[in-house]
Amino acid sequence: MTRAGVHEKGKFSVSDLINNARRSSDCEKTGAMALFIGVARGETLEGEKVQKLKLEAYEEKANEVLGNICDDLSKKPGVVDVQIHHLLGEFNVGEDIVYVLVAGSHRTDVFPVLREAVERYKSEAPVFKKEYIVDAKGSASEYWVSEKESQKQ
Repeated sequence: MTRAGVHEKGKFSVSDLINNARRSSDCEKTGAMALFIGVARGETLEGEKVQKLKLEAYEEKANEVLGNICDDLSKKPGVVDVQIHHLLGEFNVGEDIVYVLVAGSHRTDVFPVLREAVERYKSEAPVFKKEYIVDAKGSASEYWVSEKESQKQ
């Protein structure tokens, strides 16, 4: 059972995620599962139209970081399992790009940890996003999201 990591698009699904949680050795302690599915958004924060996304990662480090986040958060009271699986490749608008699952004893145990898991993978994992966009004037361009953010500063 893979608890966390990066996967090429098409090699891991939401079904795999849920099946992993159900096969967990502590599954009998689970009373609630919360799931976050990140999808490719069709608009940038500036209102530009996104044509597609490309996601890449420093895979070895990303697998390590995602695994460490899961291990850390799994130690919280009432938490049975934490999984983070990020997909890589090219994505059309609306396609799944990341799955985060938290299983716990009670629903009140899982929601705060789910939020923390999402915030942590976004800030800690070396996963890189390139957006292919069309601006309001119809001009097409592409950029790595971190490049554009650094240009704004």
